[in-house]
Amino acid sequence: MSIRDLVRWGDVRLLAENEEVASADGGLAGLVADLVDTCHAAPGVGLAAPQIGVNRRVAVVDLSVGEDASAIIVLVNPVILSTSGEQKEEEGCLSVPDVSEIVVRPARVVVRAADADLQVREVEGSGLLARALCHETDHLNGVLFVDRLRGLKREMTWKKIERRRARGVW
Repeated sequence: MSIRDLVRWGDVRLLAENEEVASADGGLAGLVADLVDTCHAAPGVGLAAPQIGVNRRVAVVDLSVGEDASAIIVLVNPVILSTSGEQKEEEGCLSVPDVSEIVVRPARVVVRAADADLQVREVEGSGLLARALCHETDHLNGVLFVDRLRGLKREMTWKKIERRRARGVW
């Protein structure tokens, strides 16, 4: 379909409530295609609709970053059903460019979500897939990865973001 502009930190659409998808009408197929195209062009391993300015509960994850079309996971109205374990890895976000920090996430996660045809299924992931599923679901809940940081690290990261924004880097 098309590559859309990415919404950057500071845009209210990143924190706004996102509408549940009730039917495939309303351009769901086009939205999913735009998410995939934009994610691959960035490049990234996942992208949520609010990151392209659309406040609907839709996201995509593709750990292959466009190398394997069968690796694309579409998440419509995702809900995290269970988590276990813990992993601490560096994480970044296309909406917070050039900023990455160590974030604690579950090592394993099970998510219930519909696909592009609105067929509900469960997706289980560990490692990077668990991280990506949580990261994109967070976006649909108005949470950014920097919100997961704690203490001085969180404060320093927000200041870094503010300085970059004030300099017009974004």
